[in-house]
Amino acid sequence: MALAGLTLPGLANAHSHAFHRALRATTQAGKGDFWTWRERMYDVAAALDPDSYLALARATYAEMALAGVTCVGEFHYLHHGPGGRPYDDPNAMGHALVAAAREAGLRITLLDACYLTGGVGGAPLTGVQERFGDGDAARWAGRVEALAAAYAHDEDVEIGVAVHSVRAVPPGEMHVVSEFSHHHAVPLHAHVSEQPAENEACERAHGMSPVRLLYERGVLSPRFTAVHATHVGGRDRGLLGESGAYVCMCPTTERDLADGIGPARELCEAGSPITLGTDGHASIDMFEEARAVELDERLRTGRRGHWTAAELLQTATACGHDSLGFPDAGTLVPGAWADLVSVRLDSVRTAGARPETAAEAAVFAATAADVHSVVSSGRRIVTEGRHVLGDVGAMLGAAIREIT
Repeated sequence: MALAGLTLPGLANAHSHAFHRALRATTQAGKGDFWTWRERMYDVAAALDPDSYLALARATYAEMALAGVTCVGEFHYLHHGPGGRPYDDPNAMGHALVAAAREAGLRITLLDACYLTGGVGGAPLTGVQERFGDGDAARWAGRVEALAAAYAHDEDVEIGVAVHSVRAVPPGEMHVVSEFSHHHAVPLHAHVSEQPAENEACERAHGMSPVRLLYERGVLSPRFTAVHATHVGGRDRGLLGESGAYVCMCPTTERDLADGIGPARELCEAGSPITLGTDGHASIDMFEEARAVELDERLRTGRRGHWTAAELLQTATACGHDSLGFPDAGTLVPGAWADLVSVRLDSVRTAGARPETAAEAAVFAATAADVHSVVSSGRRIVTEGRHVLGDVGAMLGAAIREIT
């Protein structure tokens, strides 16, 4: 098949919360911080059931496909019904997410998150948080075992695991999650040091930083991804790098929530490969995420030229797929997954690019709107900027209206 423009490997969105897509624009009015935003997020979480989540996630993943994404890492913690009551199938919400990804044409790593407490120190879950919890890590593991068994022979689905955060999983329960990851050889992710308040609470409760606590509890490994790592100091960067852990930066979300600018270059130089995610979906544009790693670094340091376009493309492709358990994706070589993304080089944003600067045009000028065609696992899912499912905007609008 002939593809127009610059052809890249499929992009990996390594950190997604699909239901957050319903918050776009609605949280932009007024003032606040991460914690006030979280209350609005809880309102959306309270409104979802397996059917409405399928519709919203399918449309969200289709939007990702239009942006060149061929694999998504879905950080999943909305497990149960109102009041924490399990559905007849305790993994109904997880199955809805897998079905949504398949219908949109993406592979998925479903990172089933253990979420047991409402804060550092063991505060009980309250309100909508009750939908996130399984009671204890052993019951969480039993549920995830059944989920993993359902997809054990499916090449397009990886069931990974997650420690939601040091706020949500007590230290004495973390080993259950890490042992599951080790036994099944699957990815393990966690939100880490997203907020200074998280670091301060962890120091008060445990006498150490979140990264040190995860290290002490055996969570860090080459299969581990620290999501955000916005507020990690030099010693923590060393622990992450020495363990071979990935770090997933989500720049558009981190600036949307006023989280701060993470030390991406220092983390990489310490030994942690960088990956990218759209997290809260303030926008879904992997080119914006990639260039933000460099541009935010310029704001933080007052200097230019921390990352090359080739390095940033690596974060959005091979590194992201590796962190999601698909090491044979994200490259254009024989035997790799047939994931191809063509980016227009004749749009108003990219016109004038020469062959020798095509990568720079893609990273520093292109947007998701410049994605022309997408082939995912050998199947053409986007042609001339149109998804095979039809009008994705209408799908998103209908799904969001149903729950808001």
